[in-house]
Amino acid sequence: MLLLHGWPRDGQSWSQVAEQLNAAGFRTFAPHLRGTTDSANPPHRRDFGTSALRSDVTAMVQQIGQPVHLVGHDWGAAPAWDVATHDAGLLRSLTAVSVPHPATFLRSLFTSTQGASSWYMYFFQLPWVPELALDSTRFMTRALMATGQRRELAAQDARRNGTHALRRGGLHWYRGAVTELPDFGSPTPVPVLQVWSDGDTAVRRRAVEGTHVHAAGTYRLKVLEGVSHWIPQEAPDELATELIAHFHEADTQQS
Repeated sequence: MLLLHGWPRDGQSWSQVAEQLNAAGFRTFAPHLRGTTDSANPPHRRDFGTSALRSDVTAMVQQIGQPVHLVGHDWGAAPAWDVATHDAGLLRSLTAVSVPHPATFLRSLFTSTQGASSWYMYFFQLPWVPELALDSTRFMTRALMATGQRRELAAQDARRNGTHALRRGGLHWYRGAVTELPDFGSPTPVPVLQVWSDGDTAVRRRAVEGTHVHAAGTYRLKVLEGVSHWIPQEAPDELATELIAHFHEADTQQS
């Protein structure tokens, strides 16, 4: 299975979940995605467009050499959905953690309180200013804690994004999303598990409702109660249990 992280985390965000998946007999890949390392950090927002991010994931699956169970949290869920709705033959299943299908999320920005909850996404479109604001480790730590992240993890993420280039790379995921016209593909035929937590301050319940229309096959929504947006770190046991059940069910359907 291929595990895609969100912002401002990196592949290590899956360590607790991957440990349990490995113990259950699954082989996991949890790469650092585009913009989160010095060696894979293109400078322009157009380098983070939807098609570029999708091509990264398809290249990873092709390198692995066989269809995968694809899991994405936060921003990692966006290219995961994109691959599932454009290149479903590369997948055995899809699991989107926290973030729903992009079309559902976009619609919720204009039809619910999601638009207000996503105020930072508009702020991040500005050049330079967000990078300067996040230059303060203390400010970034407190901002992440306000979303429910534990202090030690928030401080760790703030320190890891301590250079201008890495802050820019993470912010370009937000900026790149508006550089291409939307192409939401077709409802995916692979089994879909959508995981959402009711303590999420970034993604509201209305945003995940309706996601099922983008799944042509089986679809299940799992709501974790009392958990913040940071599901892989805050509820790794429960998430791993849901993933293992989903993978087995998907494999059974395709056998």
